Amino acid sequence: MSAALMPLRLLAVGKALPSQLVTSASLDQRLGRPAGYTFGKSGVQSRYFAAPDESQSQLGAAALRDALRNAALEPGAIDLLIGACGVAQQALPNTACFIAERAGLAPGTPTFDVNASCLSFVAALRVAAGLLAGGGLRRIAIVAADLASRGLDWDEPEASLIFGDGAAAVIVERGEAGQGIAAFKLATFPEGRHFCEIRAGGTGRNPRAGAVPADYLFRMDGKGVFKLALKVMPPFLDALLDDSGAGLEAIDVVVPHQASALGLAHASKRLGVPAAKIVDIFATHGNQVAASIPTALHEAVMSGRAKPGSRVLMMGTAAGLTLGGLILDL
Repeated sequence: MSAALMPLRLLAVGKALPSQLVTSASLDQRLGRPAGYTFGKSGVQSRYFAAPDESQSQLGAAALRDALRNAALEPGAIDLLIGACGVAQQALPNTACFIAERAGLAPGTPTFDVNASCLSFVAALRVAAGLLAGGGLRRIAIVAADLASRGLDWDEPEASLIFGDGAAAVIVERGEAGQGIAAFKLATFPEGRHFCEIRAGGTGRNPRAGAVPADYLFRMDGKGVFKLALKVMPPFLDALLDDSGAGLEAIDVVVPHQASALGLAHASKRLGVPAAKIVDIFATHGNQVAASIPTALHEAVMSGRAKPGSRVLMMGTAAGLTLGGLILDL
């Protein structure tokens, strides 16, 4: 294996779920659909939705506090907080500062957001590695929290039934020899920029620019995403593995974005690795947007599937259309 691209140690993981467990059977009743409709369309048995009084930053802070407990650290041990949410809590300021306040981080702790839609956590992990390598920082927390339920259009089954809410956090520090990012790649294909979008919330569409309520809801062309990803993903993965200096045989655990049942099935087929190597929590969590990959990573770590010495592949697609992959040696 090649030497790590960037030294990085995964110190702890954390997770938080909102209060409302929503089964597909209950959604059938809510939406006036026949029994089995929601599960048949989505492949999700259950997911969690935030209650009206639960906020995105509240959930993110709970995940960070869980990671701090798992690392036996106090909030003051964090030198930087990176928010890695797919959708911000509000346009300004960054979501990370809201999470920092709720988590009790020391006043003056710097915060900023990294946004790459569903791949925000993977991008933030690479940013954190670069900052740690530059010196001056000892520990960085990365938090991904998304409330997909707040932007779903229930008249569009494809773009609503697969999603769930959640948050996950990691705490990282500079790694020792053999620990770190062995390979990282992001690639964006703007021809797919309209396949997944929320049109309002920025400067393009707002109340002064003629925004309508539907502009604030999530829209998706699932067939467009799948078709483009099918074309561009194979050479992307080949290049990522080449950069790592080893092939799929060296990968111990695959942590994919829990995008959809179809997407996970295709990833498994394309990779050709045993099912036991792939972390699949889609049926019990749904697609949690940017929180999806770190929540699956949390499952891998806490179950013992990802442990010191393991090589972990994190991969997925995001709005843009963007592909992302990161190979981490624990």
